Amino acid sequence: MGNNTKTTGALTRRHLMQVGGGALLSAPFVSRAWAQTTDINVLAWYGHAEPDMVAEFEAANNVRFVPKYYAGGDNMLALIAQSPPGTYDLILSDGEFVQQLNAAGYIQEMEAADYPFDDMLHEDFTKFPGHWADGKLYSMILRGGHLGVSYNRNAMSEEEASSYDGFWKPELAGKVGHFDWHLPSLGMMSLKNGNGASLFDLTDDQWQAVQDTTMSLRPQVGGYFDYGGTFNGLKNGEMQAMCGIGDWITGVLERDGAPVASVIPKEGGIQWTESYSIGVETEKADICKQFIQYMLSPEGQVKSAQMLAYPGFCVTKAGRAMLNEVDMAEAERTGQVDGMADDPITLIREGRIHYRDVPKQQTLEDWNDFWSEYKNA
Repeated sequence: MGNNTKTTGALTRRHLMQVGGGALLSAPFVSRAWAQTTDINVLAWYGHAEPDMVAEFEAANNVRFVPKYYAGGDNMLALIAQSPPGTYDLILSDGEFVQQLNAAGYIQEMEAADYPFDDMLHEDFTKFPGHWADGKLYSMILRGGHLGVSYNRNAMSEEEASSYDGFWKPELAGKVGHFDWHLPSLGMMSLKNGNGASLFDLTDDQWQAVQDTTMSLRPQVGGYFDYGGTFNGLKNGEMQAMCGIGDWITGVLERDGAPVASVIPKEGGIQWTESYSIGVETEKADICKQFIQYMLSPEGQVKSAQMLAYPGFCVTKAGRAMLNEVDMAEAERTGQVDGMADDPITLIREGRIHYRDVPKQQTLEDWNDFWSEYKNA
């Protein structure tokens, strides 16, 4: 996906916000301070190897995270393909790309007993699509979030934002932006067309209809943005609605007082899911496993929910319980409280959320080619 990056706006945020969560390091993570510092090369979305996420683990285990950041699964696959085998010890992947990582031989089998599957908030998370092959685990779910209609509350009402039709509001001409990655935006256009749970499994006719619907939005569109551009466009009001994102961006702005929000519209929303895999040729598998265990501990899950670069949902019961204990404001803001109507787990159970996937009857190249055509129209 070319030059997409999550770095631009988030780096600025790092200097503007205080690290949340306090001193949260569980007893099982034994100090390795006596040993020589070990570098862990990690491939991830921006934010996952920043101090608010890794500093305490680094200090306790005498390791240093060396990140390579990307945006979009296409970019992630390209970066690995262009790198010598063994370059990355730890790989954070969008859940829908794990099968391709595995098929290409980039990641190694993981021992399921090492991870808290008995504490997952939803049964789907124990056998998440694509994370397993032939009964063997290759990636561990870490966090997730929901994509829907993101909007400026001064430009749209919640009712208007509660349908993808809201992007076509005449007053928003030139003020609708796209996060520059085809899967989330085209997935939303597929939901608008009524494809529901089959939003990524489209016949030729359905795929053509999605292209037609998307092209009809083109006069409304004011730009296609990376993380920083999406963030800044909403912050300064140049963009008053955004397609292809959700609370992972508006939540950062909302926490800072901006009049923005994201809602799951009546046609349904999409879940992004991030997971950790261990590189196939790494010599640091043990410490990588310990870090994944740390991120799945209650303390690590709270850090993930509070991540400065972009928030996410806890995936474990103990993680959610601790979030409720130490940061009820964030738990309530994101619906991560039992009984709330917008509880992300409730939305999944009600069938309103669909896991993001790769195209089933077309190729990623088909979707990417159309996306380029759309941007240049």
